[in-house]
Amino acid sequence: MRQIVLDTETTGLDFRLGDRVIEIGCVEMSARKLTRRHFHRYLNPQRPIDAGAQAVHGLTSEFLADKPKFAEIAAEFVDYIRDAELVIHNAAFDVGFLNNELGLLGLEPLDKICAGVIDTLKVARDLRPGRKNSLDALCSEYGIDNSGRQLHGALLDAELLAEVYLAMTRGQESLMMDLSPPPHAGSVALAGDRPALRVLCATADELAEHARVLKEIAAESKGNCLWLAKDAMPA
Repeated sequence: MRQIVLDTETTGLDFRLGDRVIEIGCVEMSARKLTRRHFHRYLNPQRPIDAGAQAVHGLTSEFLADKPKFAEIAAEFVDYIRDAELVIHNAAFDVGFLNNELGLLGLEPLDKICAGVIDTLKVARDLRPGRKNSLDALCSEYGIDNSGRQLHGALLDAELLAEVYLAMTRGQESLMMDLSPPPHAGSVALAGDRPALRVLCATADELAEHARVLKEIAAESKGNCLWLAKDAMPA
């Protein structure tokens, strides 16, 4: 699955009141690996920026005056995100703004362009109920360096969110089982009339990787790794 981690900055909080997108930042992942194929654009909103919003992202009307309008980059943006799964923190906000921009041009909404949307705020709330789940809080939780984030910025925030998303969902890809035996696997025939049962033995490299993953789980769970606890129990 190709995934695009996306963030926007805007002139204000409500597109229904005329607020517009002024920055789009995206990073691409393929098979949970960052490809370094980014999409980043500043945009001229053709309207003033609310003081509260400017205090958050630091973007001024003067800086954006010579930047392209959304209509000028829309085709490139749509081509970049087409058929990908979007990963967005507090997705309803960004999706609402982007659908508004696309709608103003008579273009299809995101649900017609993309494969789907993962809201990392919802994922975080399911994993950490009752706790702070802002991007900064999640960076702190998962040990991701956000020291360069003095102000909000769409590309920087998308890069940080990609790291947070990978940390939050680490191990989920291992739920996909490969039922075909590896070429090095041996087999043992059991006595009786039944067909021989193949016994697949882990290699030294696989055992080392297993131990590494358990160590990561123990670190992230503050020592509450059930598998390690079970191994430590007396026989």
